[in-house]
Amino acid sequence: MNIQKIKEHVIVRNELFIDKAEELKPALHTKTIYPISLVEVMQDEKAIHGWSMAFTAPYSSLKEQAFGKKEAFILDFGDHQVGYLAFDIRPAGSPPDAPLKLKLTIGEMPVEMAEPFDSYDGWLASSWLQEETLFVDVLPGRVELPRRYSFRYVKVEVLETSPKYKVVFENIECSAVTSAHCEKVEPLGHQDPLLQKMDDISIKTLADCMQDVFEDGPKRDRRLWLGDLRLQALANYKTFQTNDLVKRCLYLFAGVPNDKGQVTANVFVKPELIADDTLLFDYSLFFVSTLYDYYEATKDMATLIDLWPTALRQVELGLERLDERHVVIDSEEWWSFIDWQEGLNKQAPSQAVLIYVLKQAIHLADVLHTPEKPMLASRLRDAVEAAKQFLWDEQQQFFISGADRQVSWASHVWMVLADILPKEENQALLNRLLTADEAVGMATPYMYHHYVEALLLSGEREKAIEQMKVYWGGMLEDGADTFWELYDPNDKNFSPYGSHLINSYCHAWSCTPTYLIRKYSL
Repeated sequence: MNIQKIKEHVIVRNELFIDKAEELKPALHTKTIYPISLVEVMQDEKAIHGWSMAFTAPYSSLKEQAFGKKEAFILDFGDHQVGYLAFDIRPAGSPPDAPLKLKLTIGEMPVEMAEPFDSYDGWLASSWLQEETLFVDVLPGRVELPRRYSFRYVKVEVLETSPKYKVVFENIECSAVTSAHCEKVEPLGHQDPLLQKMDDISIKTLADCMQDVFEDGPKRDRRLWLGDLRLQALANYKTFQTNDLVKRCLYLFAGVPNDKGQVTANVFVKPELIADDTLLFDYSLFFVSTLYDYYEATKDMATLIDLWPTALRQVELGLERLDERHVVIDSEEWWSFIDWQEGLNKQAPSQAVLIYVLKQAIHLADVLHTPEKPMLASRLRDAVEAAKQFLWDEQQQFFISGADRQVSWASHVWMVLADILPKEENQALLNRLLTADEAVGMATPYMYHHYVEALLLSGEREKAIEQMKVYWGGMLEDGADTFWELYDPNDKNFSPYGSHLINSYCHAWSCTPTYLIRKYSL
């Protein structure tokens, strides 16, 4: 092992684990995709973000058109793509006597073709917005863009030519890439067409996020996050079964913990493996969950033996966060993700996450016959009793969180998943939430996934299907060809980043309907 220091964040590199991860690096499967049509973007007050696309001509007609200065067109590839763009350009008219200047705007949604990127005023870097300015000195020529893009639409603008010539675009294509084993997916053949479509779009979403790691989103952030990985892996086991990619990702996280042994919330893999200096209480604990789910899916004992010390350390660090009452300490200097919901207090849901993970750790300790099992069982009892004694409001009949005694959907969803109450009480708890108008709501598909699974585990199968149809079905109604990072049916312009332009419209944590449908035989 050697030491890597990022600012004040000290990383202890386990080169053996890193080498194992590198050996598991997958091959990428490439498929050539062509545009299907030319389209124009139109204002549409009924469409999400106020914009929709209208067909103008088949793609085959493009080669018959020549474009001069300040002329443009938009291509529709018919579906979401992740890959590399290339095209031919030839001059029309006099010999080209000056370079050609082009601007490409590349986007997943119509709004990205309509609203200028220079209007963006969010807090994430605008460099995530996908655009290129190109100079082509020699015509005719072939342009091959080196950057990988995530898109359905491409707007091509001719910014400058000389008055003597125009240009014709031909042979436009995308080399789409994924590491998913698409041939392993068992056809669902669902009799409900909406659930069938949800399954199809979930699988497409997951495939487009599967590159040399499980990316959280191929547009943004294009890296490996632990919370996303956990849900992607669950969907993968029911579809592609690209299980070595899960194993690779686990070894990547275990390869770069900090000097306390805590795994980071996300890692970068290029130019080399680098641990981010973001630490999240719940995400670190989900290393245990991801390892638990991986073992249950594969029975890979060698990997479990390798990674158990890392998993156990996440539990130990999580337990250090408890006060003398065995309740998670809520203060300013920590961060547990849980959800992007504004104003959400994280104490109670984090207590539930810890309980949820402790139960999985005890199961793994039992499989491995390790001496830590009695200690973990004792700490689990303490954490469960503390949740019942200190986080339960008998008068309200709800769990409360933080100094303000907040009632939230996240707290109750996670308490149900942690299974600290009988099934009937869990069911009643979730039903009471429906009438709790003051309860803090949910903001992401990530949280809605957990809500639907909580409904299923508490016996509310029909409500679970209904919620899926309202939420993911709502995305489909609003034009999703892959499922989105963020969706609030009551505020469709919602973005925690300050602008819906920067949102990811193909995102890992939204891919789970296929898992829910297939695991629970919906």
